[in-house]
Amino acid sequence: MKRRSALLVVDVQVDFCPEGALAVPDGDQVLAPLNRYLDLFSEASTPVFASRDWHPPASKHFRENGGIWPPHCIQGTAGAAFHPRLRFPEGTIVVSKGMADWDDGYSAMAGVTENGTPLTMLLHRMALDRLYVGGLATDYCVKETVLDALKEGFAVTLLTDAMRGVDVQPGDSHRAAKAMLEAGAEEASFDSVLSALTADRKGAGHAKRG
Repeated sequence: MKRRSALLVVDVQVDFCPEGALAVPDGDQVLAPLNRYLDLFSEASTPVFASRDWHPPASKHFRENGGIWPPHCIQGTAGAAFHPRLRFPEGTIVVSKGMADWDDGYSAMAGVTENGTPLTMLLHRMALDRLYVGGLATDYCVKETVLDALKEGFAVTLLTDAMRGVDVQPGDSHRAAKAMLEAGAEEASFDSVLSALTADRKGAGHAKRG
């Protein structure tokens, strides 16, 4: 069955990269591979989504309010911005999450667009059913996003060269990847994604001519 695909970049924000408020070790190492994917998906005229943590200052997600994390990605701050070296194409759809003070906001599937449309609803409206997912962090927001997407019936491909984890406990990222794959996700390299998108475009071209 032919699937309509989209790229979802999860939370590649300044605060999650080196020197940020909640830096993922080697978090900036996802930038180069993600830019290759962003260029590829843009050239294929395939939708691109970018999720972001967008917390209020008094979020219960933060340690000072009973959570487990230091303050990060507070709405409107420099740390909440997407990393400036990411080459998002024109038309990238931004998805915000964790906006209520009670909301941890781990899963992009619970996020909303700038006009308030839930991501899951928008994906269905756009007849998209496969997500290629990369970003930060493997063992938190990427994992929760992927598991929720699978529960919602979407096919998910992990861009394993474009993900990094926090590893609060050694091996957390490995366990997260295993959990995602056991739940039904697939994993792919750049070359295999290129081949899949090329095949999709050829299939769409044949369908139009038919």
